[in-house]
Amino acid sequence: MSITGLVKELEKRFRGNLPGMSAHELLRARPLGKVFPNFNHKTPPKKGSVLILLYEENGTVKFPLIKRPTYTGAHSGQVSLPGGKLEPDEDVFQAALREGEEEIGVNKNDVQVIGRLSDFNVLPSNFLVTPIVATIDYVPAFIPDQHEVEKIIQANLSDLLREDAINEKEILAAGLYPMLAPHFLIDNEIVWGATAMMLNELRVVIRESGYA
Repeated sequence: MSITGLVKELEKRFRGNLPGMSAHELLRARPLGKVFPNFNHKTPPKKGSVLILLYEENGTVKFPLIKRPTYTGAHSGQVSLPGGKLEPDEDVFQAALREGEEEIGVNKNDVQVIGRLSDFNVLPSNFLVTPIVATIDYVPAFIPDQHEVEKIIQANLSDLLREDAINEKEILAAGLYPMLAPHFLIDNEIVWGATAMMLNELRVVIRESGYA
């Protein structure tokens, strides 16, 4: 797969309508049993963004994922995209590039934004997240944030695009709620929930373009 051709195709595709919810729903986890999480929030969702950074290494297109450390919170130990909350007077693009620099050590001045995917409401943490797709023309020397990142996974884009890329597994969300979770298995890590749903929109867009 040529990253140059892929970037050109994505730039064109992002000017049109995106699959959005129809792509997200294919990867939505379904509750099992009688205990359901309560996602009723009293405040509007906070705005955030995540970074999908495409780069090429030895002819293979890759993108970084991060594994969160174990902590008391909605996303403890999960695999996610680098990203976070918007700072005051910051837009979604600036936030994604800043978070990429802070969490995985990528110089934001070297990153070229390609476009954005559909906004996504992350119910457990009450965030409205915009995935920003970007590229960098060299292989980054990733540096994980010592507090927010347990490890960085250099994912092959081809693992996301395979016909059989989507699996299902029963998981225990937040250590409490049994769920049947559609997911991607990347570098032996289960990528599910909001991250998988957002990545599936990218998967659908690329597969529709013929670059799978």
